[in-house]
Amino acid sequence: MTPQGDMAGGEMNDPEKESDAVRVDTESTTGTDAAVIAEETTAEVENDAAKSERAEDISASDDKADSAGGPAAEPEHDRGRKDSSSVKARRAISFSRLAAFGVLPCLVLLLAAAGGYLKWQSSSIRASQASSIESVAAAKDGTIAMLSYQPDTVEQDLGAARDRMTGTFKESYTRLTHDMVIPGAKQRHISAVATVPAAASVSATADHAVALVFVNQTVVVGSDAPSATASSVRVTLDKVGDRWLISGFDPV
Repeated sequence: MTPQGDMAGGEMNDPEKESDAVRVDTESTTGTDAAVIAEETTAEVENDAAKSERAEDISASDDKADSAGGPAAEPEHDRGRKDSSSVKARRAISFSRLAAFGVLPCLVLLLAAAGGYLKWQSSSIRASQASSIESVAAAKDGTIAMLSYQPDTVEQDLGAARDRMTGTFKESYTRLTHDMVIPGAKQRHISAVATVPAAASVSATADHAVALVFVNQTVVVGSDAPSATASSVRVTLDKVGDRWLISGFDPV
């Protein structure tokens, strides 16, 4: 083999050597990358550890603040619930005050007014019942006195009847008896007797009443036979002082 051939052979690249060189480079590159990855991983682990330590420190400080009685931040929904509860409590207090200072006094006044009205109504009913009884008795007695007389005592009889009357009716009755009844009874010897078989109250208040009176009257003129008549009269009475006096006498 010639030197040139050796040189030529020396200059030619050996495939096996080239392959070894590539493997070396690859291995070198791979080692470098692994080192870089290892360093980055270590840095991340250290960062995570530092974050964890800071979180533990913050948690420990919060626990100390809580154990020391320090105020902790409240969630928004808790504050909303507390605000709503306080509003409801204030409304309940307002309604309670309204009931205590507004409604209850009104109820007391209404009850007192109702009690007073019932008492007044009860007393009015009792007074009306008493007035009915008294006025009917006065109407019966007055009617009998007005329509009963004897010829010898006619002035005294009808004069006593006038004491049971009042107002304009008393004046009218006085003129009638003086002008007609008394002279006629004396001249013709007229006598009259009246009875009241029944009487009822139409209306009655404390000072005014109306009664319906049924009258039977028997009249004797001289020596003639007696004549009897029956009638009904509406008698009006007014209370003067403590007496019921006749103020109207109207045949029905």
